[in-house]
Amino acid sequence: MIDHLKAKLEKVRKASDSAKRRALLYNDISKIDDKGTASSMRCLEKAPSPGKKMQKIGVALLLAPEPVTTPIGLALMGAGTIISKKYNGATIKDIGQETKNAISTMSDFKSSVMR
Repeated sequence: MIDHLKAKLEKVRKASDSAKRRALLYNDISKIDDKGTASSMRCLEKAPSPGKKMQKIGVALLLAPEPVTTPIGLALMGAGTIISKKYNGATIKDIGQETKNAISTMSDFKSSVMR
């Protein structure tokens, strides 16, 4: 039984170390000074959200008094909803936050096992 717990604890320790290395890597990437890399990183920091924009345009067309725009607005709202479900608008900040959450969860689990 003790060997089984040690094996599980070793797996958790490896996953925790991997998450810490990933967090350090993301931190180092964000400090790069090259202009091309900086523009690419800016795109990752401010991810576009096409689904929400389509939904807003669809609502505007739905509320327009013309009868032709109502079906177009409904179609845009539906397409925007589908795209927002499939499109991953995660930014580097979101990835870093989730990594920190994973590290804290692993350390909490490790401390509860070590008691």
